[in-house]
Amino acid sequence: MAYDVVVVGLGGAGSAAAYHLARRGLQVLGLERFGPLHARGSSHGHTRIIRQAYFEHPDYVPLLLRAYELWGELERLTGAELLRVCGGLMVGPSAGRLVCGALSSARRYGLPHELLSPSEVRARFPAFRLAEDEQALYEPRAGILLCEACVRAHQELARWHGAELRFHTPVLEWDSDGTKVCVRTGSGTEEATNLVLAAGAWMRELARWALPLSVERQVVFWFRPRRSEWFVPETFPVFVWETAEGFFYGIPAVAGRGFKAARHHGGEAADPDRVPPPQLEEARWLRAQLARRLPEADGGVQDARTCLYTNTPDEHFVLDRHPEFSNVVVCSACSGHGFKFTSVVGEVVADLVQHGTSRLPVVFLSARRFG
Repeated sequence: MAYDVVVVGLGGAGSAAAYHLARRGLQVLGLERFGPLHARGSSHGHTRIIRQAYFEHPDYVPLLLRAYELWGELERLTGAELLRVCGGLMVGPSAGRLVCGALSSARRYGLPHELLSPSEVRARFPAFRLAEDEQALYEPRAGILLCEACVRAHQELARWHGAELRFHTPVLEWDSDGTKVCVRTGSGTEEATNLVLAAGAWMRELARWALPLSVERQVVFWFRPRRSEWFVPETFPVFVWETAEGFFYGIPAVAGRGFKAARHHGGEAADPDRVPPPQLEEARWLRAQLARRLPEADGGVQDARTCLYTNTPDEHFVLDRHPEFSNVVVCSACSGHGFKFTSVVGEVVADLVQHGTSRLPVVFLSARRFG
């Protein structure tokens, strides 16, 4: 059977792409090397932060506004809770990259926000201890995505619209003549008009393109707070914190799990097929940060998981057509901050497959910036 599109990778981005392509009436085959909700890549770990006042680049904001609309639509279609708004704090030096970048995005797009002093943060959110030279931008629309539920929803709706999803089916190689693609797996060869590559940490081997990608192993921890009532969504926002030693983030305890926190970047280079399991001593840096800044957070480590970042040098995504094969779309390199975008990334991928361009502003994510 010949398909309209083969999607390689069915994690956060790939499952969303399969759904958006199938709902437009295309015949879709999705291929995933692991199971439906596996923990080997970048779309697991129970929760993710979603926020709009984006310090990384203001051009992400229109994508985020559309992502919120699509997450809401997905909740209505499935009846599942996917996004819980609890507010968010961007904390750091008042002249630092995080606070200044978030403030610039908020002002440029008229996003609701407040600038809070250390004492104002403490009065509103008693778990936090900001230094006197720090400031926080509070964003009321920030919150939590339940990431496995999001992936499941996209996979289920893709199937409902007729997509064929095959798991435990690694792709060995692919080729294109510009009008059709051939994709070889361990069980045979599939043909399609278009190909979408959304294979996360395995993109370096699959892209057939000298993209400057690196894979970074991160470890995420869950803690038992000493004062659990301070670390639930009703009293505790998601946060990102810029320190002189690096960035870290946190997510309140939901659905029976503890307070979640991790360092953002600073991990070790990794082979995605040989990722070492997490070790308790890897929490040392993070626990030192918590002791100074959220002293009631760490009553002991409850759990730990590894997560893979696939990074570009500038830490922005790659969302583009392949430079050699016009019927191949590359969707990768979320650089550790991409899951919140997956709902809208699926829509952009469908645009690129059907029209070669998108009405959404993704030119700044073109891989042509790397030459």
